[in-house]
Amino acid sequence: MRELANRITRPLDFGRTVPFWSWLAPLAAAVALALLHGRASELPVALGLAALLIPAVLAAVHHAEVIAVRVGEPFGTLVLALAVTVIECALIVTLMLAKPDTSAALLRDTVFSAVMIILAGVVGLCITVGAARHHVQRFGLYGVSAATTTLAALSVLVLILPNYTTSTSGPTYTEAQLLLVGAASLVLWLLFVFVQTVRHRDYFLPEEGGTDAHHDVDDVSARQMWIALGLLLLSLVGVVLLSKTLSDPLAAAIIKSGAPLSAVGVVIAGVVLLPEGVAAVRAARADRLQTSLNLALGSALATIGLTVPIIAGLSVAFGWTLELGLDPKGITLLALTLLVSAMSLSTGRTTVLQGAVHLVIFAFFLFTSFAP
Repeated sequence: MRELANRITRPLDFGRTVPFWSWLAPLAAAVALALLHGRASELPVALGLAALLIPAVLAAVHHAEVIAVRVGEPFGTLVLALAVTVIECALIVTLMLAKPDTSAALLRDTVFSAVMIILAGVVGLCITVGAARHHVQRFGLYGVSAATTTLAALSVLVLILPNYTTSTSGPTYTEAQLLLVGAASLVLWLLFVFVQTVRHRDYFLPEEGGTDAHHDVDDVSARQMWIALGLLLLSLVGVVLLSKTLSDPLAAAIIKSGAPLSAVGVVIAGVVLLPEGVAAVRAARADRLQTSLNLALGSALATIGLTVPIIAGLSVAFGWTLELGLDPKGITLLALTLLVSAMSLSTGRTTVLQGAVHLVIFAFFLFTSFAP
């Protein structure tokens, strides 16, 4: 466990790209799920499965960093975000297929929670941790501005506008509106990836000569990269399956405590986003804030840009009802988070005060999610 903890604070050791714990953690998760899947409602079993999440998350972060070094920036930051989002989408589909009648708000709760966790929690923690160690950190303004602009538009279209359309009653879209918002989400995400990786790639790269840079690609061989990719997918599958297995006992515990059912979405989103969060914080602590923000903001965009069109298309095909519009509390928190993010990331440099403001908003989000 000491070695696992040290992985958070020390740089990646490229001489040992496949340490034993990085393949043992997902393997242990798979074995535990196979043997104890039907007993997850028992408290000791649930606690044991929950404990396996930590090494599985750290293994995913390690393998993603190996791949990121090989493919370079900004492609490297897309690896973990894309992999986690695809599996997160599969998790939502699985839960909606199993319980379509009680999952109408699952997409809304998951997407809203993911945006708040990333913008308020992960970004705030990255800024705070980085500034506490390095005082003032700098990043490329143009790339971050493009990401926050796209994220603001998608968040409003998906989570706020459904409350004010008149073709349907309640916080819902018609089938045509749902397909339109799904198509718009996918198009904007694809355009963002095109701008990030092709047209304006330099906007998302660290400044020349800065400390925010990866090691040389020769530090990781092609063979090591492919091994890391396989182990990354295995680790992420383990994280998601553990989350899914624990979702029912978690929901029962949350309901028993008096908290709203929407709090389940907060916990599930938090667990699924742990690999990205840990990787982003590690990058910020190593004075690589550009990489940290690329990963965090790219994850938020991928959550909406990939998850919404897939779930929207399936809901039309299967006749599911999707409740997308947030309540007034959620709208207020989302609007405040988008405003503060746009302002705090508008200068190209950050201090500990900006990170603290994000974390205060995140604290209110967490508290009001369980005690509305």
